Amino acid sequence: QVQLVESGGGLVQPGGSLRLSCVTSGFTFSSSTMNWYRQAPGKREFVASITGTSSSTNYADSVKGRFTISRDNAKNTVYLHMNSLKSEDTAVYYCSATIQSILGPRIYWGQGTQVTVSS
Repeated sequence: QVQLVESGGGLVQPGGSLRLSCVTSGFTFSSSTMNWYRQAPGKREFVASITGTSSSTNYADSVKGRFTISRDNAKNTVYLHMNSLKSEDTAVYYCSATIQSILGPRIYWGQGTQVTVSS
């Protein structure tokens, strides 16, 4: 079955960096769009996405220039490189996969990883 497992979260000081990973299995990773979202209390927000075929990327305005999404199709893994972290980046970060099926696109989610930015 489809599985997505995030890791790499933790506590970091403002201005610091983290790299989140999402290891996947159970679907054709190389052709699937992968996304990162984050959930702070009362708010879920799109962070970044990367397509499967062309690796085109898209970012929320709030993270442009600081975060980079990338993928390694050989490892079925998507990454989120986060630099210049701010307190407002504190959230649970989720990766998701948009998987095409005969019934249309379906979205699958990982369990999330906590990122806390604090001094």
